[in-house]
Amino acid sequence: MTPPPSSDTSTEADFSAGGVVVREGEVIVVVPVKRDADGNRVLGLPKGHPDGGETAEQAATREVREEAGVHGELVEKLGDVRYWHRRLGRRVSKRVTFYLFEYRSGNLEDHDGEIEEARWMPLEQAMNALTYAGEREMVARALSRMAADR
Repeated sequence: MTPPPSSDTSTEADFSAGGVVVREGEVIVVVPVKRDADGNRVLGLPKGHPDGGETAEQAATREVREEAGVHGELVEKLGDVRYWHRRLGRRVSKRVTFYLFEYRSGNLEDHDGEIEEARWMPLEQAMNALTYAGEREMVARALSRMAADR
């Protein structure tokens, strides 16, 4: 992906990990308290930065627990989403690695304060409803993976 045009040549790199948590044809989606750059609500997947020496898998597992209130079993890596954004006047190259999780236990109402709402949504609906194309692609990959298992 080509970075956005800018007279500022300074760039940063950022990394997060997240989860696509599924059960019986549904996926967990979240509405973060934080809005997008235009102030709109975002419908997304649980994700966040690794803490300390966490691996990407550990960070994704923790973010699922914190942002969705559930425990899932990590199945496999689904892929990376890459994009550019601006933070404090600098260009940031962002990579988010997503993992497929199978729901095991927990309650969506147990999400943390960074999340306004967490809910189950049919996978097919989420492929169209999620705010960002990269996250819609990760849900499509999860659906494809699940179909291959049948």
